[in-house]
Amino acid sequence: MSTMKTPGVYVVEKNAFPNSVVEAATAVPAFIGYTEFAKDGNKSLLNKPWKVNSLAEFRQYFGGAPTPKFTVTEAKEGDEEDPKLGISFLELNGKKYSVQRDDKYNFYYQMRFFFANGGATCYIVSVDEKYTNDLSEEKLTNGIAALLKEEEPTMVLIPEAVYLETVDSCSNAQVAALTHAGGDMKNRVAIFDVFNGFMDDDTKVNDFREKIGTEFLDYGTVYYPWLNTSIVPDTDITFLNFTEVDKIVPILTEADKDGKLTDFIANVGKKPEELAVLDIETTHKVLARHSSAYSELMREMLLIVNMLPPSTAMAGIYTMVDATKEVWKAPANVGVNNVISPTVSISFKNQEDLNVPMNGKAVNAIRYFVGEGVKVWGARTLDGNSLDWRYINVRRTMIMLEESIKNAAKAYVFEPNTANTWVTVKSMIYNFLNGIWKRGGLAGSTADDAYSVHIGLGDTMTPEDILEGIMRITILVAISRPAEFIEITFQQQMQKS
Repeated sequence: MSTMKTPGVYVVEKNAFPNSVVEAATAVPAFIGYTEFAKDGNKSLLNKPWKVNSLAEFRQYFGGAPTPKFTVTEAKEGDEEDPKLGISFLELNGKKYSVQRDDKYNFYYQMRFFFANGGATCYIVSVDEKYTNDLSEEKLTNGIAALLKEEEPTMVLIPEAVYLETVDSCSNAQVAALTHAGGDMKNRVAIFDVFNGFMDDDTKVNDFREKIGTEFLDYGTVYYPWLNTSIVPDTDITFLNFTEVDKIVPILTEADKDGKLTDFIANVGKKPEELAVLDIETTHKVLARHSSAYSELMREMLLIVNMLPPSTAMAGIYTMVDATKEVWKAPANVGVNNVISPTVSISFKNQEDLNVPMNGKAVNAIRYFVGEGVKVWGARTLDGNSLDWRYINVRRTMIMLEESIKNAAKAYVFEPNTANTWVTVKSMIYNFLNGIWKRGGLAGSTADDAYSVHIGLGDTMTPEDILEGIMRITILVAISRPAEFIEITFQQQMQKS
């Protein structure tokens, strides 16, 4: 207050209420991957985290879908199917053919999967553009470093890691993401897929568990298996997706025994620039309807490009659950949109080792239930043996509480470390936690059972702490946990009437 020297009336305003804690955002994923381009006007966005709010914004700054290219060749003895590499077999005209996808770019489709399942605001880190280079472990891993200065993201994903050449390369990228989440930042979780997770093979899950390591497991979670989706519509795949059309024309001609489709088959052999848009659309529609060989090829190509790992869909589900039911609701027992079926059918018995393994590295299953569709049926972190951090919603709720209170407490840095400040800080945190408890985020029939805040000399601080400028605050919270196992007991009783 200024010194009063002149006679008159002086107005003094005093704050009646303490600062409040603003709840930190909980569902802001950061995705790292390959895009068509990475530009904001003339400014490059390569390896720069950029916030987008919709698929339309993603296309504006990072481009659209790749043009998947497929090579069809007559299968040789010893050839093996590999869905991850887009290699599958197809019988046409009595012969066995290999259908192979020549590229691995799926990041755009995975972003579609994210937004289709409730995704909203997210960060994109483009590590390369033009869809011209092979996927690189080094580039994907380097993309993580770009997120070190970003405080807002609460999830980190490298969905294309599972398309790298070897399981070791995939694991290296995943370990780097886990170290970033739990070691460097401590304010986000990493969501993973299983390398070759389209296979019904326990060794693939075991490989993941062995190679993910033992550090920061409570900051990571993984989902299995991959999913057959409908993200890529059938209109996106035509004869323009064939790499060597000269090998396709004989296959279609041989199948066209009546010769009624000769003119349309001839269009398949032409270069795209030689055809009008109407000719392309008409040729595709006619051949798809009247040529069984062509429709089988289209169907196989569509199945290959639509098989996607589930992590990006899970990021969308986390976002949707947070928006509708809060972060402390486990993101499980929730349907997955735009999914036809899991690539692996998991039974009740099969899931036992996935969910409760000896090493605690739980793998969350995505299962099909008759009459209910495809659902997420697991909500554990990779630290399943920890009673503190077993559930992903507990870890994410704690991150939200920590970040919210930490940001609010910054207002009291350099304030007097005295009783008046302690009372104000305690009141601020208490009010925040009381609101969380009333909304169901903390467990307890009374506020005292749900949380407590401790601060003060002789309680959390010593005289030496005060001399060294340290204010210590201890907060105890009882975070609500999911009812993962429900036991219903039946017992017969004597007839009473």
